[in-house]
Amino acid sequence: MLAKKNAGNIKSNPNCVGENISPALSWKNVPLGTSSFALLVMDPEARGTGVDQWVAYGIPVSVSGLAEGEASNPSNKFVGGSNTFKKGTYNGPCTPPGTTPHHYIFLLIATDLDPKALPSGLTKLELFSKIAGHVKGSTGIIGLFKNPL
Repeated sequence: MLAKKNAGNIKSNPNCVGENISPALSWKNVPLGTSSFALLVMDPEARGTGVDQWVAYGIPVSVSGLAEGEASNPSNKFVGGSNTFKKGTYNGPCTPPGTTPHHYIFLLIATDLDPKALPSGLTKLELFSKIAGHVKGSTGIIGLFKNPL
């Protein structure tokens, strides 16, 4: 379960009950030939078609994780893409109250691309198009969040 502090804090949205603090993430066992990573957070249940909470890439292979809160702000550790909210940083869950917990998929993709190969602002689909043929491996984890209201 994701903590309430990991939920979004968009003041104009009453479903956003958190502090928008990104959770700490770490990884190991990097596939051979990896030069950079892409990291996405997606809510497949939101809005009926899903919401891209965060799109980031250009994470150097030397980076093995992000500290709590680090993805909530611009960082030199990643290139910010464009999530559903047109932001390049983490946007936490804003799950409506009274619904079942939503699944938040954290997807880490290892690529052979130089960390500076892609421009900022790519959407998830644009990113997938650009990394096609360059993926060395991927892994994921699912966090759940239920609005406590």
